[in-house]
Amino acid sequence: MKEINTMSIQFPSKSSNESFARGAVACFVSQLDMTLTELGDIKTAVSEAVTNCIVHAYPDSIGTVYLRAKLFEGGIVEITIRDKGRGIEDVERAREPLFTTGGEDRSGMGFTIMESFMDTLKVRSKLGSGTTVTMRRRVDRRTGSGK
Repeated sequence: MKEINTMSIQFPSKSSNESFARGAVACFVSQLDMTLTELGDIKTAVSEAVTNCIVHAYPDSIGTVYLRAKLFEGGIVEITIRDKGRGIEDVERAREPLFTTGGEDRSGMGFTIMESFMDTLKVRSKLGSGTTVTMRRRVDRRTGSGK
C-alpha cells in the first residue's frame, strides 16, 4: 500500500483532550471525502481508544497519549493510538464485551465498539510499558465529488 499522507500528535491524558483527538482525526481523514457515516464511525473509534488511555492506562496520573493517522491509496485509513501506561494484563479478556477494569461506571464496550466501526483492530500491550491500538478502515469516496 502506498502512503499518501500522515500526521501525528501527542497530548496529555486529560478528558478534555478526547474531543480534541476526535476533531484532529476528523479533519485529517476528511480529505478522503468520505460519507458522514464513515467519518462518524472513525471518530467514535478514536474516542473509545483515547478514552481507554485516559481511564485505564493512566488511572491515577496524567500521561501522554500518542496518536498517528495515515492515509493510503485506495481510501484506507490507519489510526494508531499508543500510551506508555500500565498496560493490559490479558488483552483477549479485555476485548470481551462488558469486561472492564474501570469500575461500575464503565461499560466495558470500548474494544467492541472500535472493532465494530473499523475493518481491523490490533491491540498490543505489555504490563508496565503501555498499549498500542492500531485500527484500519477502507472508506468509499463519494461519487460525483469531482476528486
